[in-house]
Amino acid sequence: MTANVAVETTPEIPLWNDPSHPVSARVDALIGAMTLQEKIAQLYGVWVGASANGGEVAPHQHDMEEAVDLDALLPSGLGQLTRPFGTAPVDPALGALSLLRTQTRITSANRFGIPAVAHEECLAGFAAWGATAYPVPLSWGATFDPDVIRRMAAAIGRDMRAVGVHQGLAPVLDVVRDLRWGRVEETIGEDPYLVGTIGTAYVQGLESAGIVATLKHFVGYSASRAGRNLAPTSVGPRERADVLLPPFEMAIREGGARSVMHAYTDIDGIPSAADERLLTGLLRDTWGFDGTVVADYFGIAFLKTLHGIAGDFADAAGAALTAGVDIELPTVKTFGAPLADAVAEGRVPESLIDRALRRVLTQKADLGLLDPDWSPVPPAFAGADLDDPDTLRGTIDLDSPANRELAREIAEKAVVLLANDGTLPLAAPRRIALVGPNAAEGTAVLGCYSFPQHVGVQHPEIPVGIELPSLGESLAAEFPDAEITVARGTGVDDGDLSGIAEAVDTARDADIVVVALGDRAGLFGRGTSGEGCDAESLALPGAQQELLNALLDSGTPVVTVLLAGRPYALGRAVEDSAAIVQSFFPGVGGTRAIAGVLSGRTTPSGRLPVSVPRGPGSQPATYLGARLAQASEVSNIDPTPAFGFGHGLTYTTFAWSDLTVDAEQAPTDGEFTASLTVRNTGERTGTEVVQLYLHDPVASVVQPVQRLVGYTRLELAPGESRRVRVTVPADVASFTGRDGRRIVEPGELELRLAASSTDARLTTRVTLTGPVRELDHTRRFHAEFTVE
Repeated sequence: MTANVAVETTPEIPLWNDPSHPVSARVDALIGAMTLQEKIAQLYGVWVGASANGGEVAPHQHDMEEAVDLDALLPSGLGQLTRPFGTAPVDPALGALSLLRTQTRITSANRFGIPAVAHEECLAGFAAWGATAYPVPLSWGATFDPDVIRRMAAAIGRDMRAVGVHQGLAPVLDVVRDLRWGRVEETIGEDPYLVGTIGTAYVQGLESAGIVATLKHFVGYSASRAGRNLAPTSVGPRERADVLLPPFEMAIREGGARSVMHAYTDIDGIPSAADERLLTGLLRDTWGFDGTVVADYFGIAFLKTLHGIAGDFADAAGAALTAGVDIELPTVKTFGAPLADAVAEGRVPESLIDRALRRVLTQKADLGLLDPDWSPVPPAFAGADLDDPDTLRGTIDLDSPANRELAREIAEKAVVLLANDGTLPLAAPRRIALVGPNAAEGTAVLGCYSFPQHVGVQHPEIPVGIELPSLGESLAAEFPDAEITVARGTGVDDGDLSGIAEAVDTARDADIVVVALGDRAGLFGRGTSGEGCDAESLALPGAQQELLNALLDSGTPVVTVLLAGRPYALGRAVEDSAAIVQSFFPGVGGTRAIAGVLSGRTTPSGRLPVSVPRGPGSQPATYLGARLAQASEVSNIDPTPAFGFGHGLTYTTFAWSDLTVDAEQAPTDGEFTASLTVRNTGERTGTEVVQLYLHDPVASVVQPVQRLVGYTRLELAPGESRRVRVTVPADVASFTGRDGRRIVEPGELELRLAASSTDARLTTRVTLTGPVRELDHTRRFHAEFTVE
């Protein structure tokens, strides 16, 4: 009744544009007024590139897509604009003007005036020319600090919203299962709890800025056989439920993510894009997710071309819609004419289109895109003269001093000191030999989804757009009185041995050798790390191990520095290096962060989010292995890592003591509380990361030997001590039982308070009593830490 009165009193405002009505009523009214073609148009995107002169966007062409005629499409409307800033280098202000003008064109062309949702990649920062390149997600994991990642994501989101972007395709919540996989750099680590907590913080930050966070890749992409990209996946239901799914559960329930991207892969013959039990049964019916499910790029077409479960693109579209995919990305292929024809032929019911459309329009309404006062002018243009593009050039700063300071903070917290014989911090060296393929390369700090490596490499004539000091430049600034001699030695992956002799001569003339090794990020084989850059083994690429061995034989102490997207086996350097510093593509502040650790200006506090292998051929192996996955006398392959998950040294020492437990028994729906004292026994302020691992000695199904269930960072001044209290709910001991239900079983548990997965400092045994208890996705995820 109220709705009817409102419509009658304000006839000039259609119901769908009237924010005084419930969103559901507005969306229903709009759907009811649309033709089939107008409905379908809201379910796909078009891949575009912003104009370098501020004009309207132009469709981007890809070898997997046909040419798109915007003039023909736009009268029916458009659901999404794919990567207007992330397709080619464009000044941010002119890109924003281009997007503004395109949105004006879109709204003017369709009879409902509905704008498109603009989405961009934001895995290591807003993937736009001139935007801050933050550390990659593997470095996020190395911080063990959700708060700083939350702040980073909020900053990324604010920059995106300022120029008119609505949705970000991040974070990646795939749990690492094989370090050979090229996309390890895009992941947060090998532990589902670490991935879940850090990933959820990212979602919270991005969503706080009004950007729709997109969880990917749902689910199983990282569990491919042999670590190959887009390869067959062998995952049982228990591994899926207990390892791969929890980060998504957490990010939806605690993070408020509003979008999910399906994975390319299939599990047991069912592609994720066509898995109704996954995308509807689990995601929506069980978890209660009410946002949008978007296709990974070309993923719906892959149902025909790669998976072979659809005879044509219409069948692929129908299978995806039935499963629960709402939006085809990056561009219209299956959800266009093939879908319209399928509906006309009765092969796909229109009700499936309405179901997806309702979710899409609800999200657009929540973003304010259906409101009568919606404007295409983004916040960054407040008060600007939009009629003169030349005056706009250079007026939007996506790499602000605040951004760079935050990037530096994260990079410093993510540097992991793996080994140190006392050589670090360096005490005013007079002569430094800086050797290696990453010694003088500024882009060595960037991952494959950073704009310069993802897009910029295709436009070598365009400046990189951000300041990227090389390690050599940062060392020169850090040690102004030292003589620094640089020798390349060999390339990242060229196998060239000709420069090794010169590098060794340089080393012999120095007081200390800093050798900068690792990766070059790229795409589809154009790098040693990144999407489609999978590794046959975990030996250092090219001739880097030969260079490293020769330097170790030089007689000069060697500090091994890794700028990489994955950990590598380092051979004899594990024992023979004076120190080893691991950094995972640390972004614009990365080389300064490393230099600060080498000098002692900063104290290292990063911890490994993935184990460092001892040998190059022991994959797949993670610390989450069951007993049969450990070293044994019946196999000649030893998977024991050189440095375990959670490991990281610092420049001070800590003593852990006085472990107490409030009660040694609790019911299967109860909790335990343990307390310990941590004291800084050294002479420098430092950070200890207190990690809690759970060991279940006897369970009804095979369990990992241990798994992380909580952690906290603790910064202490010399001599300072703090009492740390941790409450451990029985829920964190749950697992998927034999019948597929999540349960907590009675029995003995061991709580390991540890500095890493290989360094338990204090342990206690507790017992759960009572009946087996069944849980669901509303269980308690966390062991809660408080510091007194």
